[in-house]
Amino acid sequence: MEMKKEITVGGVELKWDLSTGEVLFEGGDVVFFWVSAMKTFFDTIQEISGEEATNLVLETTGFRQGVIVGEGFKGMKDINTSNVVDWLSNTYVPAGWGYVKIENMDVESNRFTLFIKDDWEYKMNQLGSRDKKGIFVPSHYAGVFTGLFEENFWYNILEYQSETSPYTVVEYFPSEVNVQQNIRELARKQEQMHIQELEGLVEDKTRMLQKLVKELSSPLIPVLDGIVVVPLIGRYDEDRAEDLIMNTLTNLPKYQARFVLLDLTGLNKEISPYTAELIDKLGSAARLLGVEVILVGISADLAMVISQTLTGLKKYECLQSLQHGIYYALGKSGKRIV
Repeated sequence: MEMKKEITVGGVELKWDLSTGEVLFEGGDVVFFWVSAMKTFFDTIQEISGEEATNLVLETTGFRQGVIVGEGFKGMKDINTSNVVDWLSNTYVPAGWGYVKIENMDVESNRFTLFIKDDWEYKMNQLGSRDKKGIFVPSHYAGVFTGLFEENFWYNILEYQSETSPYTVVEYFPSEVNVQQNIRELARKQEQMHIQELEGLVEDKTRMLQKLVKELSSPLIPVLDGIVVVPLIGRYDEDRAEDLIMNTLTNLPKYQARFVLLDLTGLNKEISPYTAELIDKLGSAARLLGVEVILVGISADLAMVISQTLTGLKKYECLQSLQHGIYYALGKSGKRIV
């Protein structure tokens, strides 16, 4: 049987060099892949990169490959709007890209509609999820027209080939849209998604810290029968102040407290008029429950601040240390430590 090394199909020359393993399509090196093998390649990209990034990769690659083909054939053959229909069919049909034809061509605006049937990407998608739509082939032809006519073309898919539609119908037109813009758009979108993800993590951590601060901000520590200690630490805003008052007043009956020792050791000089107002509110509310409030942990500096600027706290018993406060409360209760 004769083994042909050259063949012309639809005006396209195919040559094989069995000694070097070369296959030439119109003089250019080509390689053959089974459609099922290409499906594995595409599926692997999607598995690693995700669907959205994969679609952009395929669209960009298809377009850029098309530009190479268009520029290459433009230099080899005199192709223009009058013969591009025949050239497209004669070139891509023998290469296994399915049947293709151009209709509704507007020469003045360079707009036309391409009908594609049974291209390799459609066949590939039929091997897997039939819901998956082609993007490589339509974008490839946009690149081809860009290379041929030296003007950027883009596309709009009007209809996909299906059981009820024999063709994938794609409209092509000159446009300022290009793959670089799409890449930047995806990058911005992914960056925004990453920012939103980080913001979500920050919000979660903030809620956790707020919960922890809330738990640590208003502890009631029973030290002896009828005596509880409430340490005040740091600065108090409206939320912390409300939590402190509510937690203290809610739990005082639980401990049957008669004395509340507000330990100001953790405040040092950081006692503000707002904090002083908080202490006064807490003291007034506690008195309504029959509980006496005693201020302990009063340093010399803090005593000066209270006497000079926070005069509203002078009505409370102020003692130097927690120990003195406990002795004072015991004395008023008629008790002592033995």
